[in-house]
Amino acid sequence: MDPATLIGVAVALVAILVSMILEGSSPMAIILIPPIILVFVGTFGAAVAGSTMADVKKMGAWMKQGFMPAAVPPAADKIAELVTLAEKARKEGLLALEGPIKNIEDPFLQRGLQMAVDGTDPEDLRTVLEAEISAKKAEDKVAAKFFTAMGGYAPTIGIIGTVIGLIHVLENLNQPDKLGHLIAAAFVATLWGVLSANVLWLPAGAKITRTSDLQAAQMKLLVEGISEIQAGTSPRTVRQKLTSLVPPSEAAAMAKAAA
Repeated sequence: MDPATLIGVAVALVAILVSMILEGSSPMAIILIPPIILVFVGTFGAAVAGSTMADVKKMGAWMKQGFMPAAVPPAADKIAELVTLAEKARKEGLLALEGPIKNIEDPFLQRGLQMAVDGTDPEDLRTVLEAEISAKKAEDKVAAKFFTAMGGYAPTIGIIGTVIGLIHVLENLNQPDKLGHLIAAAFVATLWGVLSANVLWLPAGAKITRTSDLQAAQMKLLVEGISEIQAGTSPRTVRQKLTSLVPPSEAAAMAKAAA
């Protein structure tokens, strides 16, 4: 699991709580059930209204993608795996990969190599694998858009809660001693709307997009590796070609580790 999102959310919340304490306020002042229910349930409802029921059924998986995504394996590990497979294929032929394929954990790499071993035309193989990458990116985009939409709705829902609270304030103008408390409570909804949008929903959408980009880049790396193995390219050339596709910072780290 990549804990960056959870760490970031925790840091943001701690900053908010510490700021309140330093200002002389109690963090419990914002723990009011009515505005919390309005903001979170109302935001979710608004986002659902702009989606389909098929999308809603994926919410559990999307929450995991946004807050607890699987860590993307280092490119160096994938390149080393592909080079090892290229060495075996170069020495013993593609059919020799039939056994090792069963032990590969990455399903995308496993399917691609199996197609290569089965004698699939190189162009058809690349087309199928690239189509799978495009389909995955499209699905991830829907998930990211859902959370981004929630980030847009939450502040507005919070303002609605504040207006509701202020209406209650106006109903109690004949009780001046209660006005301060009622006005403060009214603005809690706006706080939760802005807080949830900028600390939870928008970061979750950004995390899904970033993770999707990293996964797609690695899948493209695997496509190139599978194509080179199918073509019978030498292991050294396979390593050089795949390393050229890695971001310079990672390539430098790989070179340093190899040295």
